[in-house]
Amino acid sequence: MLRKWLISTAAVLLLAYFLPGVHVTPFWVAALVALVFGILNAVVRPILVILTIPINILSLGLFSLVINIIIVELTAYFVHGFHVQNFLWALAFSIGMSIVSGVIGMVWRKK
Repeated sequence: MLRKWLISTAAVLLLAYFLPGVHVTPFWVAALVALVFGILNAVVRPILVILTIPINILSLGLFSLVINIIIVELTAYFVHGFHVQNFLWALAFSIGMSIVSGVIGMVWRKK
C-alpha cells in the first residue's frame, strides 16, 4: 500500500512538471494529492459510476471521462496547493495518472 502511494506521488510530481495546466507547490502537497485522489477513486468514483450507468451506456462509456474529471476537480478542491486550470487539463491529468502509475508500477514490480 505504501508502495502504491509512493508511485502515485511520483506520478503527480511528473504530471505537474510536464502539464503546464497542473500546479503542485511543495512535495508534501503531491503526496497529499496522491492520497486524496486515491481515496476519492475508492469511495466516490464507484458511487458516481453506479448513478450514471444509463448515461454511460448511451455514451458508450465516454461519460467515464467526465467522472475522471470530476474526481480530479474534487481533489483540487480539497487539497490547497494543487490547482488544475480547466477541464481539459483535468482530463489530461487523470489519463496521465493512469498511464504513469501503470508504467512506474510495472517497472517497480520487475525489480
